[in-house]
Amino acid sequence: MVRLTKIYTRGGDQGETSLVGGERRRKDDRRFAAIGAVEEANAAIGLARQHCTGEADAMLARIQHDLFDLGADLATPADPEKDGAGCGSLRILQTQVDRLEREIDAMNEKLKPLDSFVLPGGTPAAANLHLARTIMRRAERRMVKLAADEAVNPAAMRYANRVSDHLFVLGRHLNDDGRRDVLWVKGINR
Repeated sequence: MVRLTKIYTRGGDQGETSLVGGERRRKDDRRFAAIGAVEEANAAIGLARQHCTGEADAMLARIQHDLFDLGADLATPADPEKDGAGCGSLRILQTQVDRLEREIDAMNEKLKPLDSFVLPGGTPAAANLHLARTIMRRAERRMVKLAADEAVNPAAMRYANRVSDHLFVLGRHLNDDGRRDVLWVKGINR
């Protein structure tokens, strides 16, 4: 359990902060860029939840908790000696990816196939989910950039990709199962 009694520590006043395990890095490090983008996506999902109820809200709540798990995963650099079975590190698991895929498939069954790209909009919930989706795509790009230099949990990479897909499909679902989607019309203003 995390216990915060004091919010500021002054430990980051010189532009560095700590990873899990205590390693200090600059705040503009690739790892912190990825963590920060995940945190931004989580905040955008929080905005979308203000317009959701029922199962949509429950799915988004699960994703928000998973995104904190993802942040913890990213904040804990891989250590082959400690990352074996039974390790204490919090890692994204394939079961979390599988859950997202099941939810995407269930929602997608009710949606008419797309003949055009979808513009962000429609209901307030869907518009906010489109924003969260684009932020999550940025987080994924930052994770890919990090993975070029350091080990990143492959399940975490899959999870980030699937969250974006989930937010897109849920947005369509909340747009009256796609009937309120705003579709792109190619060259409309030429």
